[in-house]
Amino acid sequence: MVSLRWPAALAWRMRQQLLDPVGAESVEGVVRRLAAIAASPDSAAELAIRTRRKRSQPGEVARALGDGRIIKTFAFRGATHLMTPEAGGAYLALRAASRMWELPSWQTFYRLTPDDWPLLRETAREALADGPLTIDDLGTAITANPKFRHLGFAFPDRAWTLLKPLAWQGDVSLGSTAGRATFQRLDRNPRWAGIPDLEDAGRSAVEAYFRAYGPAPLDRVHYWLGNGLGAGRKRIEGWIASFGDRLAPIVIDGEYSYILREHVEELATTPPTTAVRLLPGHDQWVLGPGTADAHIVSPDRRTLVSRRANIVISGGAVSGTWSRTNDQIAVRWFHERGHPPMDALTQEVARLARILGRSLQTAIQTA
Repeated sequence: MVSLRWPAALAWRMRQQLLDPVGAESVEGVVRRLAAIAASPDSAAELAIRTRRKRSQPGEVARALGDGRIIKTFAFRGATHLMTPEAGGAYLALRAASRMWELPSWQTFYRLTPDDWPLLRETAREALADGPLTIDDLGTAITANPKFRHLGFAFPDRAWTLLKPLAWQGDVSLGSTAGRATFQRLDRNPRWAGIPDLEDAGRSAVEAYFRAYGPAPLDRVHYWLGNGLGAGRKRIEGWIASFGDRLAPIVIDGEYSYILREHVEELATTPPTTAVRLLPGHDQWVLGPGTADAHIVSPDRRTLVSRRANIVISGGAVSGTWSRTNDQIAVRWFHERGHPPMDALTQEVARLARILGRSLQTAIQTA
């Protein structure tokens, strides 16, 4: 059995996530690598993608969304995420599996029975047949049907929750327009692969997790798919078990973790890295394993990171935060991480300046 240290494991994960070395993937290639990327705010989503690309241009994420090469929809924890249309259906299948809209509380609040949802879905699709609509216009179209006139109270104040099941079932996705949110038919995207069988979706999601966030203990998979999508512990255990020998156990600093067997040799020969990266708040680097993963985020810094602070990672561990005011980047280096690597931080700020297209000065202090 392979035995290694966490710095080497995180170095391999950084390579998988195109952070060291920075990759040459397309926008959709980056999204596919990470399975999903938090979509809000737009500036953070764009930075999360561009910082993983050697060459990038402002506005490229919006263009990929407009072209249908990526989609924006409600996924993990009910928040909006960017996913590829080819792979996104797997995560929506898991999210929809709990059939949350059939809970008694939902039925009481919206006065919708499970039998009402097929017609509601059809009404929404018909309303969007000629193109995207704002949430107000979609609400007007839906409530024009006498069956759903009583839903007028839900638009616009409570409509987000009401419309999420339509996204989970593959009927709609969010549009690419700036400003007011729009909804559009998902099946009009020629790249959309549809909602797969739940068992196939579960196995696909587990494999994608180990590719992007491995090596990982099994509780991290439960966090990602269970806490994130409500997939259910028993189902997740079954999907993991179905991999059999394709999942290989390894020991990292005395703890058991798992990785796809095809990656074991590559992992075993990956040296630790000292690479420094400036990432936006709620980057997938921390959202994938979760801020409770002490190998990524020190418990003393978890609250700060959870509140969407922009993060500095060094060797894969969150080592500080950063903020931008006009043309100055202020880095607050965590004292427990030792002396700040001045040259590496300066070089990374210079890379950020090229991404943002402006001259940036660096101010570093120890927090």
